[in-house]
Amino acid sequence: MAAVLERSFIEICGFERETLPRFREITVNLGLNALPGGVKYPDSAGGFHYEESGKLLSITSNRCIHWSTSGDTVQLVEQSLDTNLLNNAVKLKITHCHLLPGGVHIQETLNNVIILIVTNQTVHRLVLPHPTRMYRSELVTELQMQSIFTDVGKLSLQDPAHSAAIPSPVGQTAGPSASAAWLSHQGEAHYALASPAGGILVITLPPHDTQGSITILELKRSSVMQRLAGWMPTAIRGEQSPGDLALSLAVRELEDDTFIFALCQDHKLRMWSYRDQVCLMETDMLEYMPACRGVKGSPGQGHRLRLAFSPSTGLCLAVYLAVPSRGQFTVLQLVATDNNRYSLDHISSLFATQETLVDFALTSTDIWGLWLDDTNQTVVKYINFEHSTAGQWNQVFVQPAPEEEVHIGADQDPRETYLDMLFSPLRFTASAIVKALQIYRRGTERIADLPWETLKKEVTVAVENELQSSVTEFEFSQEEYRQLQVEFWSKFYACCLQYQEALATPLGLLLNPHTHMVCLLKKGFVSFLLPCFAVDHMYLSFDEYLFSEEDTPVSEDPEVARDVMQLVQCLRLVSDAVPGDMAYEMEKALEHLQSPERAAEMVLENLLANDNENVIEDIQNKLQDIRNPVSAMAALIREMDLETDSEPGGEGPLTTVRISLSQLYGSSVAVAVICQAVCQMAMTRVLFCRDLLILQQLYLRLGDNVFLAGGDQLLQLQQDLIPRSSHLLSSYYLLKHISQSLATAVPLDIIDANLQHLSVLELSDSPALASNRSGVWPNNPGFQFPECLMGNCQYTQLQEYVRLIGPWCQVNVGSCRFMLGQCYLANGEGQKALQCFQEAATEVEKEEFLLRLTGAEEEEVTAASRLQYYNKVLRLLEDVGLPELVIHLATLAITEAVNDPRSQAALWTRIFKHHLDLGHNSQAYEALTQNPDSSRQLDCLRQLVVVLCERSQLQDLVQFSYVNLHDEVVGIIESRARAVDLMSHNYYELLYAFHINRHNYRKAGTVMFEYGMRLGREVRTQLGLQKQVNCYLASLNCLRLIRPDYAWIVQPSSGAVYERPGASPKRNYDGEFATVSGQIDILELKDLQKEYTLARSRLNLAQHHPPSAAIAGSASAVEMVSLLVQTGLFDCALSLCQTFKLSLTPIFEGLAFKCIKLQYGGEESQNEAWNWLAYKLVGHSTVVCTFPSSATDEAWRLLASYLEKHPTQNAQHHRCVINKLLSHGVPLPDWMVNTYKGVDAAALLRLYLNYDLLEEAAELVLEYVDALLGKGHQYFGIERPLSATASLVWLPYTSIDQLLQALNETQTNASIYNKLQDKLNDYHKLVDQTTRRRLQAQ
Repeated sequence: MAAVLERSFIEICGFERETLPRFREITVNLGLNALPGGVKYPDSAGGFHYEESGKLLSITSNRCIHWSTSGDTVQLVEQSLDTNLLNNAVKLKITHCHLLPGGVHIQETLNNVIILIVTNQTVHRLVLPHPTRMYRSELVTELQMQSIFTDVGKLSLQDPAHSAAIPSPVGQTAGPSASAAWLSHQGEAHYALASPAGGILVITLPPHDTQGSITILELKRSSVMQRLAGWMPTAIRGEQSPGDLALSLAVRELEDDTFIFALCQDHKLRMWSYRDQVCLMETDMLEYMPACRGVKGSPGQGHRLRLAFSPSTGLCLAVYLAVPSRGQFTVLQLVATDNNRYSLDHISSLFATQETLVDFALTSTDIWGLWLDDTNQTVVKYINFEHSTAGQWNQVFVQPAPEEEVHIGADQDPRETYLDMLFSPLRFTASAIVKALQIYRRGTERIADLPWETLKKEVTVAVENELQSSVTEFEFSQEEYRQLQVEFWSKFYACCLQYQEALATPLGLLLNPHTHMVCLLKKGFVSFLLPCFAVDHMYLSFDEYLFSEEDTPVSEDPEVARDVMQLVQCLRLVSDAVPGDMAYEMEKALEHLQSPERAAEMVLENLLANDNENVIEDIQNKLQDIRNPVSAMAALIREMDLETDSEPGGEGPLTTVRISLSQLYGSSVAVAVICQAVCQMAMTRVLFCRDLLILQQLYLRLGDNVFLAGGDQLLQLQQDLIPRSSHLLSSYYLLKHISQSLATAVPLDIIDANLQHLSVLELSDSPALASNRSGVWPNNPGFQFPECLMGNCQYTQLQEYVRLIGPWCQVNVGSCRFMLGQCYLANGEGQKALQCFQEAATEVEKEEFLLRLTGAEEEEVTAASRLQYYNKVLRLLEDVGLPELVIHLATLAITEAVNDPRSQAALWTRIFKHHLDLGHNSQAYEALTQNPDSSRQLDCLRQLVVVLCERSQLQDLVQFSYVNLHDEVVGIIESRARAVDLMSHNYYELLYAFHINRHNYRKAGTVMFEYGMRLGREVRTQLGLQKQVNCYLASLNCLRLIRPDYAWIVQPSSGAVYERPGASPKRNYDGEFATVSGQIDILELKDLQKEYTLARSRLNLAQHHPPSAAIAGSASAVEMVSLLVQTGLFDCALSLCQTFKLSLTPIFEGLAFKCIKLQYGGEESQNEAWNWLAYKLVGHSTVVCTFPSSATDEAWRLLASYLEKHPTQNAQHHRCVINKLLSHGVPLPDWMVNTYKGVDAAALLRLYLNYDLLEEAAELVLEYVDALLGKGHQYFGIERPLSATASLVWLPYTSIDQLLQALNETQTNASIYNKLQDKLNDYHKLVDQTTRRRLQAQ
C-alpha cells in the first residue's frame, strides 16, 4: 500500500514524553543599553540541514540544527534521527538585545559549522567544529555521539572575532526590521540589515582565523557606495523614501557575485549586487496581483520573500503579499540577459486563505505554508506551484489539541482516567506537565528531571493533597468524593492544557531538500509531517476536499473508486453521529474482548433510537448512491489489511545498501516519532473500522433495499466482510494499545535473569525486526514483536498483548501461549507457566517461532521437534529452579518419546535427578528403575547412593529392593567407601547395614573388618581407634552369628589396593606391570579376636596418652607391649602378651624401671605415678592399698603382686626384675631377695657376682650354707638340711669359687673371705661326716 504523497500529510509530534530538554545557558554581554521604545519582535524559528543529511552511513545522516528566538534569547538544538547527540542544546542570552525574526543563519564549510546571529543592536558569529572533523570514521556505529555544541562554552563570544555592535545614527531608536546573512568563499561573515530609514546596511566581519577590522557598507537607491571602516558609520545624506524599508531580505551567491533581494514596503522587489553595490533590478509585485486597487497607496505589512535553487530550474523566488482579506504567493524565476541585466519570469500565482501567515517555505516544486486561523489553530498546507491548475492546496492533518473535556465512564475512576489522558502519547509533553505541576504546587522550587513514572506519582500526590486540604467534612458519600475528584483533576488538566497550547504555538517550517523531510517548529517542540496513507487521507479529509476527489488510489476501477468515495462519506457521517458515551462503550467492549459485531449492533441501535437529526436517514440516502457496496468495502478492507503488505522493492537505495536498523532512525527522537506515527495511524483506523462495522450492521438491517445485486451480496457481507472488519478492528485496537503502552524500567537483576533464560532458549535479546509494517501485525506469521518484548523484559505489556490477541487471532497461537508462559515464569507463577507451555507444544510443528526455538527451522520438521521443544522448556524450568514442574513436564514428554529410547533415558534421568533433589527418595528410585539405558541407570544409582548417604537417609537407601541391581549397588558403595575420606563419610557402615538387612553376615563382617583395617592405617586419631575397635567388634558379632564351619572371612587386600573399573594399570619401580598376588588369606574367629585385642590395646593407649594415637594405629603387638608398659598400662600389656603368647619379661622390666624412677625421683615423679597407679588401684581389687602410702610403695607392691600372680619356672620374672634393679644400682628389696633365694639361690648369687656385689654374695653363701647345715633351710626352699638320711644337697661351687677368688684379691674383704672360708670348711666337714655315715649305712 503506497502513500499518496501528492494528497496529504499528517503531523506527528516529535517530542520525547519522558525527557525534559536540557539547555546549557550562555550569556553574552557587550555592555550595550537597551534601545528606548521597547520594540518587541515576534518569536521565530528556523533550521539548517547538513549537505550530506540525505546520505546513508554519513556522520551527518538525518541530522539537522533547529533554532527558535524569543526576546533576547535564542535556543539552538542539534538533532539526529540516527544517533543520540550529547550536549546538543544551548540557550544563548544576549543582554539588552532582541533577536530579529529569522535572525539566525547557519552555513557549513569543510571544517566548521558557522552560526550567524543578528539582534537589533549586535551581530554574532559562532564557529563550531564540523561533525566530520569530530568523528573521522566514515561508518558510525556508536549509539550516541557528541554534538557540535559540546564545547560552545569554551568560546569567548564577547571577543571582536565573534561579536560586534551595529552602528546607528545619532537619535535613531529603532533597530533593523529584517536581516539576511551569509558566509563568503573567503570566510568573511556578511550581515545584510534592513535599515529603519530605508536601504540596506551590510556589516562584514573578517574571517575568524585572521586579524582584521569590521567593514560597513550602505546600499541606497542612489547607487552611491560609501565604504566605512571601523566602528563609526557615515552620515546619511539625502532623504530616504519610506518605501525603501525592506520587509524581507534574502541572499544568494551566483557565480562570482552575491545578490541581495529585498521585498520592500512599497510592494517592490529589488535585487542588489553586493560586488558592484548597485541595484540591478526593481520589480513591482502588484503587477502580478489582479484587483489590486487600494493596495498601491498603502504601505505593505507582512510581506515575505523566499528563495529556492535547483540545477534544473535555477533560482526561484516566492513572494508572499500580505493584503487585507486575502494573500497571494507569486513564484518567479530569475533570468539573466545580456549586459548584466536580469529579469523575472512569472511561473505561478497562488491565492492563500484568510488565515494569518506564520511562515512559508519554498522548494523547487512546492510551497509550504503555515497559518493560524481565527481560533488560533494551526493550519499547514502545501501546493505544487507548477502543476496545480485548480490552485487547490493539499491538506496537512495537524495534531489537534487535547480534548478540553474528559469523558469519564460510570465504571471509571476519575484519577486513573485523567492520568491516562495526561500521560498517554500524542497529548502532553513533559514540559507542560512539569510547568502545570509547579503552578499547582504554588511553589518556586524547580522540579528536577524526573522519570516518567515518578512524575506521574508527583502529579497524583499534588492533586490528592490539594483535594484533601480542601475537604472540611470527615464523612461524605462515594458520589460526593467522586465529584470532588473530577473537580480537582479537571482543574489540573485545564492547567496542563494551557501550557500545552502555549508550547504548541507554531513558529516556522523546516524543509530538508535532501531527504524531503518536513518539520513544523513549535515553541516547545518539533513535529514531523509524514505522508498520509490513502485510507487515512480519505477518512481525515475535510468535506470540501472529500467531495472534490475524483479518483482514489484504493482502486484502479473508476466505478469502485467512486463507490469507495461515497462509502467514506457515509463513514464520516457515522463518525459524527456516534456520541461520546457510545464510543466509550465500543472501546470498552474491545478492551474486555467482547464481540465487536455485537458492540457495533448496540451502537447502531442507540443511533436509531436517538436519531433526532435524521442522520441515519441521510446515511440511507447516500447509501442509495453506492452501486456496489460489497466491492467498495472489500477494497477498503484490503487496503487496511497489513497481512498482505509486501516487502519493499524497487530500485531505491534500501535495496542496494544494507544498513542496520539500530543505526537508521535509531535515536530516541526517531523512536518517539515512529511510535507516535504508529499510534496515530492505529487510532485513526480503529475509528475507521468501528464506523465501517456500524455501517455494515446498518446494511444488514436495510437488507435488499440497498443491495442492487440481491441476497448474494447480503450473504457475502454477513459471512465475509463483517468478520473481516471485526478482525481488522481488533487488530488495530491491539496496535493502538501497544503503541500507547509505555516501556517499564527493568532492574539489572531481572535483565541478567532474562539474558540467562534467553541463553537457555538460544534466543537473542534483540531479534531481527521486519522491514515493513507487518512486523507488528498480529495476523502475520512473523513473531518478532512479542519476541522483542520478551527480550526487553516487558512482561506486563506482553501479557496484555497476548490477552488482547487471544480470542480472535488464529496465527501463532502456540507461540503466544509460550510467551505467556514466559511472563508467568518471570512473575513467579510456575503452574500457570507450565500450563501455557503444555498448550504451546501442540503447535510446535506449525509455527516458525517454535520451530526456531527447537532448532528445526532449517531442517525437516519431524516428530522429534516436539521433544526438542520439551527439552528447551525443561532446561528453562531448571534454570528458574522449579523442579516439580520439570518432573511434571518430563513425565508428559515421555509419552512423546515412545519410540526413542535415548530420549526416554534422558527424561527419566531428569525425573530421577529432580525427585532426588526434592527428597522424594522413593519416586527417585522408581524413576531409576524405569530408565532403559543401563549406563544412565548406573549413574543414577551411584548418585542416589551418594546423596542419600550425605543426607544420612540410610534407612531408605538400605530398604530399597534393588531388583537386578544388587551387585551394582554393592559395587558402588564399595567403590565410594574405598575412594573417600573415612571420617567424613560412612559408606562402610552403610554397606554393613545393607548386608545385615539382607542377613548376609559374612559379607557384613568382611566389610567391617576392612573398615577397621583402613581406620588403623589411615586415621591415626583416638576417634579412629575407637571406630576400629567398634568395627572389629561388629565383625566378631557377625561371625558368631554364623555356624562355626562357616565362621571365616577373606582378609581384604593389604594397603587397600582394589581394582576399580577404568583404573589405570599399576607399575613397579622397574616400570613393569605390577602383578597382583593370587594368594588368599582366610581369617577365622580367633584371628579376629586377636585383632580386636590389639585394637583395644591401641585405644587404651590413646585414651591414657593421646599423643601415642598417631603411632599406635600401625604398631604391632610387640611394639604395643612396649608402648603400653611405657604408659603404665600393665594389665593391658599382660592381656596382649597372653593373647599373642608373648614373653612377659618386657612388662616386668618396665614396671621395675618405674619403681626405680619412683625410688629416686622427686615429688613430680610421685605425682605423675599416681596417674597410672590410680587406674590400677581402682580397677584391680587384688592390689591391697594401706593408706597412707606413697606412690613408690604402691609401685613396689604392684610389682610384688604381678610376680606372685604370674609365676614361672626358675622364677624367670624375678630374675629379670632383679637384673633390672641391679643394673641401675638399686638395692634389692628384702622381700624380693627372700622370695628369689627360696626359688633359685644360685641364680641370685650369680647376679650378685655379675654386678660385683661381693658382700651380698658372701652373705648369701653364708646363709645358704647355714640353711644346708640346718639353720633357716626353709627360707631357701630346702625341705631338709644336710643329713645322712635326707636327700642330696648341693652348692654352686663355680660361683662360690668366683666369689672366693674375688674376695681374695681385695684386702678390704679379707675378713669376709676368712669367714666364708671357715663356713665352707665347716660345711665340708659335715658333708664328709654325712657322706661317711651314708656309706656306712649302705
